[in-house]
Amino acid sequence: MNSIQELFQKKDKNLLSIYFTCGYPNLEDTTKVISELEKSGVDFIEVGLPYSDPLADGPTIQDSSQKALENGINLDVIFEQLLALKSTNKTPLILMGYLNQMLKFGEEKFCQKVVDCGIDTLILPDLPMIEYENHYKQLFEKYGLTNVFLITPHTSEERIRKIDSYSKAFIYVVASASITGAKGEISNQQIAYFERIKAMNLQSKLIVGFGISDKSTFNTACKYANGTIIGSAFIKYLGKNGVDKIDGFIKPIIS
Repeated sequence: MNSIQELFQKKDKNLLSIYFTCGYPNLEDTTKVISELEKSGVDFIEVGLPYSDPLADGPTIQDSSQKALENGINLDVIFEQLLALKSTNKTPLILMGYLNQMLKFGEEKFCQKVVDCGIDTLILPDLPMIEYENHYKQLFEKYGLTNVFLITPHTSEERIRKIDSYSKAFIYVVASASITGAKGEISNQQIAYFERIKAMNLQSKLIVGFGISDKSTFNTACKYANGTIIGSAFIKYLGKNGVDKIDGFIKPIIS
């Protein structure tokens, strides 16, 4: 059982996860952000690996990644930072990055570093299903890692059910067929999509992301899923208010 499965055994409704970019706003802020998020009461944390050519990320997260890279962040530094937190952090961490980062770093080396940091769950949005089935499923199982797959309003029922059969943490329900970023209130079209997925009675837990930005969108999404991930809205707040004010973003959402 991985850390996310253990979390769901304790709590399976109204979960809040926060995505942040390692090395942003400053190089050494990675550990500070995680510590402050844990203090604020989030349920799990999505640790973003800055990348120069992200497929899924909108302008806000792209800008934070660019700033982090300019700050000097890289995978070696990130793994050092995460390792330093291993003995004190109790909030489950998920590592979100891109396939090329793992390939360049070295697949086996990457997996071992992730495990060394006490992390057991990955999100690699550009990992093709066929590559997962032919190679990465076996590799991840070797290291006790699980991969989170994303679905969108355009994902076929056949693919969703296949993803459901492979999922050991949760299915990431992308709220709209777009890149990340706050988009205002959740539309009726999105609600119909959430209802359709919920009606499939999947075995996996569902976490909604992309466009979740505040208490209103959090509450709405949680009616149809087990929880949400907030990214861009948090990154914007962090850039404006700094690490010491993180509680001011989280408390209004979960209170």
